[in-house]
Amino acid sequence: MIETRDLRKSYGTSLVLDGVSVTLPRGGITTIIGANGAGKSTLLSVISRLLSPDSGTALMDGEDIFRINGPELAKKLAVLRQENHLTARLTVRELVSFGRYPHSKGRLSDADRAAVAHALLWLDLNDLQDRFLDQLSGGQRQRAFVAMVLAQETDYILLDEPLNNLDMKNARAMMLILREAVRELQKTVVMVLHDINFASVHSDRIIAMKAGKVIHSGGPDEIVAPAILREIYDMDIEVREIENRRFAFYYG
Repeated sequence: MIETRDLRKSYGTSLVLDGVSVTLPRGGITTIIGANGAGKSTLLSVISRLLSPDSGTALMDGEDIFRINGPELAKKLAVLRQENHLTARLTVRELVSFGRYPHSKGRLSDADRAAVAHALLWLDLNDLQDRFLDQLSGGQRQRAFVAMVLAQETDYILLDEPLNNLDMKNARAMMLILREAVRELQKTVVMVLHDINFASVHSDRIIAMKAGKVIHSGGPDEIVAPAILREIYDMDIEVREIENRRFAFYYG
């Protein structure tokens, strides 16, 4: 379980997290939604220790995240940021192998190689493993970065907009892969998403943020409702139920 208590974070005079207290249970997919500037990515960055809060704390399985030894934390929690820039020219296999660094310290064992092979297979990257990243499409690169995270073999996986650069087919495939990772590998996935319909269909829990605060949390049936979506996004959104799934219609 990941828990935050009264997290506050400012950039200059801009308050980005305003007393965020939230519980993320073990297991399943938890999606963080909200308009641009709501504080979603900042919350994820604090939980993953990429940012330090101005005040408050974050706990993972009862331990203060900011007091856990760095290498040990990397064996429990993996994170994929929204923007990933690499200066080195790497193949897909080399990138995915970086996910093993907390375990291998740069010297891959047979167990590390097996984990890399499993991640490549899981993300359907075997045919691309010897290609350089700059030879891939944006969607293929995104799959390679997610494979790197899976190869890390952590209980918790934190993803900031994992559907970036993916078309409809590949975005759907990515969400199905993450659902399977939850089911088959017993992962806990926490992700920031902008697409409310992917959040509705694939999430076990949804956390809604606005102006640096958590304003709603619950299952998709609770959150994907016209009144609540209007509060989150400041616009009228029609919701229809199709085969027991809720979909938001906001294009007209």
